[in-house]
Amino acid sequence: MPTPFELPSSTPLAYFAALVKDDDSLPLLEAAASIAQDEYPTLDVQEVLDEVDVLISRLRRRCPSDADPLQRLRVLNQFFFRDLGFGGNVNDYLDPDNSHLNVLLRTRRGIPISLAVLWLELAQGMGLKARGVNFPGHFLVKINLPEGQVVIDPFSGQSLSREELSERLEPYKRRNGLVDDFDVPVGLYLQAAPSRDIIARMLRNLKEIHKTQEDWLRLIAVLDRLLVLLPDAWVEYRDRGLAWAEMGDARLALTDLELYVANTDDALDRDAIQARIRELRRETSRD
Repeated sequence: MPTPFELPSSTPLAYFAALVKDDDSLPLLEAAASIAQDEYPTLDVQEVLDEVDVLISRLRRRCPSDADPLQRLRVLNQFFFRDLGFGGNVNDYLDPDNSHLNVLLRTRRGIPISLAVLWLELAQGMGLKARGVNFPGHFLVKINLPEGQVVIDPFSGQSLSREELSERLEPYKRRNGLVDDFDVPVGLYLQAAPSRDIIARMLRNLKEIHKTQEDWLRLIAVLDRLLVLLPDAWVEYRDRGLAWAEMGDARLALTDLELYVANTDDALDRDAIQARIRELRRETSRD
């Protein structure tokens, strides 16, 4: 799907746009690694990919060529979580660097989704059929084995039983009224996440961090990527417009906010955004 804006060539955003253009060929690891170029403009994404290839080569040497899928999974988890020591950054969970794969490879500390992207690439290198899972509140990975499905928390390396998954879901279900007659099986929360959805979740994690810190410039950079990835995500136009307003650029704010209003007839905040648009128009008329 084309984006509504012309992108300049030879920029990190244009590179990202080329990566995520087509669902069938979207390279998850490369697209995820490229996100860090906003924070690290000189980053060579190919160096990140090469570093992961070295890890895959090391991993393959540890596994017999005739190993069955369960053996390969055990070797992978031993290598990733124990030998290399990858795991969750429990000391600074909200550090934006937890989402930057170049930093993750150095510190070996991240959040569930960034750890999952790297783990999935290693699993694929081992010939394992692994997928990411957009589980509420905590990204997971799953793998189908002849013995059955295994669900793993990439933050800790823990394999999760059906009972443990149900327990993790309870707060989410209660908040959203998904109890009693509205309850649904745990399996519905374990659907494989497409690569586009994984990248969107990574970006939205960063979005919330920058928004909370009122770091408008970094927030806008993340929203630029989200809108390349999801051109019809009207809420992201709204949020970028509000960020532009905070930056003092009323004209760019108006462009995004007017686009949001034009495409969301039933939005609950429509009146509030229209009032903000009127304020911004008054500002531009005084310039």
